[in-house]
Amino acid sequence: MSATAVPENPLALDQQVCFALYSASRAVTAAYRPLLEPLGLTYPQYLVMLALWEQSPRTVRELGTTLNLESGTLSPLLKRMEANGLVTRTRSTADERQVLVGLTKAGRALRERAETVPAQLAQAAGIDEHTLVLLRRTCQALIQES
Repeated sequence: MSATAVPENPLALDQQVCFALYSASRAVTAAYRPLLEPLGLTYPQYLVMLALWEQSPRTVRELGTTLNLESGTLSPLLKRMEANGLVTRTRSTADERQVLVGLTKAGRALRERAETVPAQLAQAAGIDEHTLVLLRRTCQALIQES
């Protein structure tokens, strides 16, 4: 079938973009698991750390917006990370309604160990850098359109 041909069954599961993205997301998350285990991180914790390595401290609201996570998901995650000594949570002195999340010394130090994770993931997935860039851009375009 050519790239522009209409599929014989447009409702076939293997023809659905949503199912391909869902399955790919699950596969990528599973591929991260053995890479993050030595760092003591789960995949959602890794995402929090990536955001904080870019900018710390951040409010819980900023983290939620950046990571597209609800506070009900993010708050317990941050509590576990605080208990593990990776982040601190403190009330803002400017606005006590805001909770600031910052990195601890251990959280900052973990960055160096995590620097090899993206390359390890690409290698484990057997995807070259150019393909990863195209895939990321396509996903980002889908996100921006929604």
